[in-house]
Amino acid sequence: MRHAPVNTTLSSTQISSYGDNGFLLIPDFLSAVELAAWRTAVESAMEARGDAVLPRADDPLLGASRTVLYQRINLWMDHPEVRRLVLHESIGQMAATLEGVDGIRVWHDQALYKDPWANPTSWHQDNTKWSFSARHAITIWVALDEVDARNGCMFFLPGTQRHRLETDFPTGAPMNAIFTAHPELTVIDPVAAALPAGGCSFHNGLTVHAAAANMSRHPRRAMTCAFMPDGATFNGTQNVLPERLIKSLQVGDTLNDDEQNPLIWHASGTSA
Repeated sequence: MRHAPVNTTLSSTQISSYGDNGFLLIPDFLSAVELAAWRTAVESAMEARGDAVLPRADDPLLGASRTVLYQRINLWMDHPEVRRLVLHESIGQMAATLEGVDGIRVWHDQALYKDPWANPTSWHQDNTKWSFSARHAITIWVALDEVDARNGCMFFLPGTQRHRLETDFPTGAPMNAIFTAHPELTVIDPVAAALPAGGCSFHNGLTVHAAAANMSRHPRRAMTCAFMPDGATFNGTQNVLPERLIKSLQVGDTLNDDEQNPLIWHASGTSA
């Protein structure tokens, strides 16, 4: 059984809402059977990865503090079941449809666990951290547990996908840091992205978002995957790119290495 997502059809209303707000919530994304498959795959991949945040010895080192998040990146690279689930063509097509692009490549997946009592994730934009700058980057965030404001659900600032903030705000920064630097954001009411287990959200790479602290006794588990539009180019930031690519890339080069950033959906029918 392939355990493809049960709900991958997007309505015109959903597409329009995403375009207006920069995010979309889909509460019924996975069935109970599919959710169980995702939980099993991610837990297995996390256990197999051990202490390594990234899969290869030549990958750059990223902070592994669990004060805010317990994270493992690019699990698809060393766990076939995660690859089959997260890099499913139907998810790529959803991402491309929401962003109005012809093709979607994986940027990186990321298991994001908040331990009990973990600190909040500060307000930030994703794409300012990454190795490409694109208005049409997009992330899927799949809730493996029920999430709400009590245990660390995400919050979005609607409409903020229209403006790139050139400053990168670390996820462990003070919660008011982005508002001090950009007081124009203080007039926007945040939207809480509460979801049942098996629900998902999509958000644009420039949508300002945060996550609450986990005030519960249990971990808050989520599996995410960030995508970039086919044709995105290198901006000079290493982020998760391995040394073998950094040595060969010049600013402006297309990020089309299929070992690192596979094409999972294209309007022409070509995919990984």
